[in-house]
Amino acid sequence: MSPESSSHPASRVPEQAAGLVAARRPPVRVITVTSGKGGVGKTNVSVNLGVALAAAGRKPLLLDADLGLANVDVMLGLSAERTLADVMAGRCGLADTILEGPHGLGIVPASSGKRHMAELTPAEHVGLIRAFSEIDRPLDTMLVDTAAGVTDSVLTFCQAAQDVIVVVCDEPASITDAYALIKVLSRERGVNRVQVLTNQVGSPQEGRALYEKLARVSDKFLDVTLAYLGMVPHDEYLRRAVQRQLPVTVAYPSSPSARAFRELAGRIERWQPPAAARGHLEFFVERMIDAGGMAA
Repeated sequence: MSPESSSHPASRVPEQAAGLVAARRPPVRVITVTSGKGGVGKTNVSVNLGVALAAAGRKPLLLDADLGLANVDVMLGLSAERTLADVMAGRCGLADTILEGPHGLGIVPASSGKRHMAELTPAEHVGLIRAFSEIDRPLDTMLVDTAAGVTDSVLTFCQAAQDVIVVVCDEPASITDAYALIKVLSRERGVNRVQVLTNQVGSPQEGRALYEKLARVSDKFLDVTLAYLGMVPHDEYLRRAVQRQLPVTVAYPSSPSARAFRELAGRIERWQPPAAARGHLEFFVERMIDAGGMAA
């Protein structure tokens, strides 16, 4: 998909009409959930935050942005007939891929085992991000579940969001890789504010201590502001929910981890919506430009 492609549905809408459509659509807060190391529970966090936000009355969309090894649909026991691979091949639009998850959570599935999707060019990443402007469903929040690491795909999706949540667990490799990711985001992509979520920790005190360990090193060597979003405790019910292909917030809503996800979602709900475009590649940038014009 090319950002200049004239076959994009939005390109066939007269400019004035497109502006009127955008005026009726509020800005979307885009939150990227990522990690330096795989296996820290990042996708579980994305899924359960999305479900918790939907249950609270928000209108969230979850994008599976692990483009070559997608598994959000598998975690929810859903079957995707169309994926982002079909969108990139021009076989369908983004709206045609959306699956309905618990509480009305929308899910944009990616493909698994398709190497070319994990190796998209920078121009293809730009085209994919811009294509989200065609989605016309009620929407106020989008969660982007990336792959782990510091690939161009991960960095671009983080840069195109208003907020970045880095998931870290209490393992030396997880901490080291989280720091490396934050460093690259700051120095190469200008991301200077990061939320840290500590996952599968033994207590709130352990979660806070883990965050402070990462923050001390970042404060010393990086020009980036870290904020502590919170923690998810180690919970046997979370493992059981994964085996059942259900979010723990649905399968075991009274469990410690489900309560933690609802609390985290409540904090995210209180974040202010984006006020204006920042002047670089962003999801739903047309809505922010329009909202800024109306505010002026």
